[in-house]
Amino acid sequence: MSTQHVQRMSRLMAKTLREDPADAETLSHRLLVRAGYVRRSSAGVWTWLPLGKKVLDSVSRIVREEMDAIGAQEVLLPALLPKEPYEVSGRWSEYGDLLFRLRDRKGADYLLGPTHEEIFTLVVKDQCTSYKDLPVMLYQIQTKYRDEARPRSGVLRGREFQMKDSYSFDVTEEGLAESYRLHREAYVRIFERLGLDHRIVSAVSGAMGGSASEEFLAPAAAGEDTFVDCPECDYAANTEAVTFVPAAAPDTAPGAMEEIPTPDTPTIETLAAHLGVPASATLKNLLVKVDGEITAVGVPGDREVDLGKLGEHLAPAVVELVTAEDFADRPDLVRGYVGPQGLEKVPYLADPRVAPGTAWVTGANKPDTHARNVVCGRDFEVDRYLDVVVVQPGDPCPNCGAGLRLDRAIEIGHIFQLGRKYADAFGLDVLGPQGKPVRVTMGSYGIGVSRAVAALAEQTADERGLCWPAEVAPADVHVVAAGKAVPLALAERAAEALAAAGKRVLLDDRAGISPGVKLTDAELIGVPWILVAGRRSADGVVELQDRRTGERVELTLEEALGRVGQGTCSARTA
Repeated sequence: MSTQHVQRMSRLMAKTLREDPADAETLSHRLLVRAGYVRRSSAGVWTWLPLGKKVLDSVSRIVREEMDAIGAQEVLLPALLPKEPYEVSGRWSEYGDLLFRLRDRKGADYLLGPTHEEIFTLVVKDQCTSYKDLPVMLYQIQTKYRDEARPRSGVLRGREFQMKDSYSFDVTEEGLAESYRLHREAYVRIFERLGLDHRIVSAVSGAMGGSASEEFLAPAAAGEDTFVDCPECDYAANTEAVTFVPAAAPDTAPGAMEEIPTPDTPTIETLAAHLGVPASATLKNLLVKVDGEITAVGVPGDREVDLGKLGEHLAPAVVELVTAEDFADRPDLVRGYVGPQGLEKVPYLADPRVAPGTAWVTGANKPDTHARNVVCGRDFEVDRYLDVVVVQPGDPCPNCGAGLRLDRAIEIGHIFQLGRKYADAFGLDVLGPQGKPVRVTMGSYGIGVSRAVAALAEQTADERGLCWPAEVAPADVHVVAAGKAVPLALAERAAEALAAAGKRVLLDDRAGISPGVKLTDAELIGVPWILVAGRRSADGVVELQDRRTGERVELTLEEALGRVGQGTCSARTA
């Protein structure tokens, strides 16, 4: 057991704040700034101060240990990347405004890497020529860059952030499945060691491409992701990946389609009130542009279209709402009265709830007119079905039919079976067992390292401040000298003894700071143990506090050292 260095707060660059930052929106943002872990450099860009860097490094260490344990090899790729590989993959344009783009003095275009599939593919193409060189798993812990339109929530959503991204390369689908399994199990161990409460949910791949995809989510009020889970079975999914099993078509045949006058009813609410029917009986038709082409999306009138979900389904196409100018250019599209029947030159997408045989009240493509008994499959056809409605609590579980629950979460990891998207783009082949070229198949696996720090703060903090799990805390014990000569001397003795026993020690030896402020700072900083040398220092007695439980006990110094080693304030019985 090696002796640790005692970090003295009199020399530590960490200024705590009594008040929350004015721009702080989330708990982690407030506390990481107030406790002196990070400071804002510019919008979405953060400086990690010594305490924060220790936590960040601990997260990286745990990630690195578990990646090494599955046989992955660490590399470090550049953050400054040439344009050409991203043009080949199509992501130079697909990423749009999210890319940081720059040009060197010779006029060559570059970008700051948001993710590195292209570059890893080229590295393996250069290094691996035979199936005997595979499988291989490579990873890096690297700074990534995305030009977020509105960076917010501190380090949760920044323009510069730390990420672990790894990639597997196999020659068979079975090999890819094994690499995916190894990563999935490693991620479970990583998040368990970090002390993060997490859920594994089905997800969509979006611009990343590929097939199988799962997210690791940390439930938290500050989360920007919404996920569902089923109270009756093990189903869990990102709301963008939730599927709907349509009910059987009604047995009774609806009557003939009939147009009805409906003046001043351009919204579902006004239409339902005018006809005295529930909104669920109406068909809402949202017009969007998909890569510039006007497209209609049909959903039941009591539901909303999830534009994020729609965009994920149609990626890499760009989806945007139509404008008043678009309606002016298409007089056949009557705003507020669009129906799928009779639409010309407009692709029609629909949610599975708009099933063949279902009848609806919908627009008649004429001003102040709707139609009823408009039957899917009889009066109009659906070009493509997509799950695009905003999921609501109580929607049926696609596995067992029970009502789903919704919750907020922070995405901390995402794993994909990419397949051959990038291997095809770059011609990544190796010589196979039969002496013929074999196309390599890939997996992509990411963990937000800096985001995990914020997620931990969100999940573990209390009303007094941060409260780190032992594996990632910036120190094991926070020793407070709550007084001058005698308390300081005892605190020094305690710190040195703890360091000699291999404990990482933060010693508050600041002069001119009141005991109350020191104790408040100790709780704000959130180290697992707080050892206070105070009013009974002359008797050799200290107070030991478990930061998480709040349990406090007075002990001799020797007893306190033993309790810290045991990991409990309470005396252990044989």
